[in-house]
Amino acid sequence: MKILLAVDGSKYSLDAVKCVIEHADWYREKPEVELVTVHLPVPKLPGMGSVVGRGQIKRYYEEEGAQALAKARKLLDGAGIGYSARVLIGAPAETIVAHAEAARCDLIYIGNRGMTAAGNLLLGSVAAKVLHVSTVPVLLVR
Repeated sequence: MKILLAVDGSKYSLDAVKCVIEHADWYREKPEVELVTVHLPVPKLPGMGSVVGRGQIKRYYEEEGAQALAKARKLLDGAGIGYSARVLIGAPAETIVAHAEAARCDLIYIGNRGMTAAGNLLLGSVAAKVLHVSTVPVLLVR
């Protein structure tokens, strides 16, 4: 079983990590995990290239991504579940789904996030869009 586990460092995404760990015995073998975080692209502004180089932008994505992945990595390492960690750049929902399809994942785990005081009834915008556009089965963790 190959699982795409999408995280952003939030409590809700860590709940999805914990769910993978708690239910690893659902599968015949330990799941193969694609641990991903998605960062929106830095806007391209006129003259930006003369001030900020590609290397700086790449380093920025790596540092931000490492921070978003850190707690999830720690939990998976502690549970002995192997994973490949990646920082992806793009629109979050579309990028998650595209990577799941390209990596031939069998399932996407993603955390739910409430948007209002009545948030328990509503999905976060990324989670809702992943559910809407994905051809890969999605397990939404509350």
